[in-house]
Amino acid sequence: MIRHNETTVGQFILEGLTKRAVLQIPLFVLFLLVYTITLMGNVGIIVLIKISLRLQTPMYFFLSNLSFVDLVYSSNITPNMLVNFLSEKKEISFLGCAIQMFLFVGLGSTEALLLAVMAYDRYVAICNPLLYHVIMTERQYVSLSFGAYIVGFLNALVHTSFTFRLHYCASNIIAHFFCDVPPLLKLSCSDTSLNEIILFTVAGSVEVGSLFVIVISYIRIIATILRIPSREGRQKAFSTCSSHFVVVTLFYGTIIFMYLRPRSSYSLEQDKVVSVFYTAVIPLLNPLIYSLRNKEVKGAMRDVMFRVSN
Repeated sequence: MIRHNETTVGQFILEGLTKRAVLQIPLFVLFLLVYTITLMGNVGIIVLIKISLRLQTPMYFFLSNLSFVDLVYSSNITPNMLVNFLSEKKEISFLGCAIQMFLFVGLGSTEALLLAVMAYDRYVAICNPLLYHVIMTERQYVSLSFGAYIVGFLNALVHTSFTFRLHYCASNIIAHFFCDVPPLLKLSCSDTSLNEIILFTVAGSVEVGSLFVIVISYIRIIATILRIPSREGRQKAFSTCSSHFVVVTLFYGTIIFMYLRPRSSYSLEQDKVVSVFYTAVIPLLNPLIYSLRNKEVKGAMRDVMFRVSN
């Protein structure tokens, strides 16, 4: 009888960021500006690394991949959100929702893993500088980057397939502005206990495993820096990883708060606010942090501007 009453959902309705009509246009303008700057910043970083000779190192290869991930990550969510600000009916097809979730989880997981790989790169550069080019060969850093994408999208495949095997029969209104795992689990009329276990174990393993690599790398980096006799040498060593440290703090602070908290403290409204931060704000901030806090990037920008002006 229960199976008979279940209907196949052909599309979902996204509730959106807010239901207040008076805020739709101002939010559209704000997020259009954020998205435009995000596109310019991340494309700018990718192009700069591609054309600058001084940035042809493993560290900046990883950074160009991080910018690419942020670019696609933001483009997966923000354009649809902008359209929905101006639409009365915020529809998304069943397949479109699955694709959006797959890309969201895959790119988010890949970013976490890339940040771990970048921490390892900084560890090798600071703690084993004489062996850096022996350890970080082109084959090695390309393999590490490629591995981050493979693991990230395998994680996405698991979550997407398990989420969309559920039945959605009571309502097709997603209380969110994009297709994320928790609001879809809350919407389903199936038993979601297995999905919740998978969310905490599989996603948790990727996030916690990546964070573990980052923490261990930075413990060793800090220990090495503190043994450098000169203050100038310590500052120079720390400056090579300060931008990465800021990005890691923003990313993991948000992700841990979002996904690794008890279900009893979960709030969809709180979820929306936090989601805005890691879907729109972090992809905007990452290129700004790396361009404003990194001397080599600023130097490469000056070189390019000098060549263009002459």
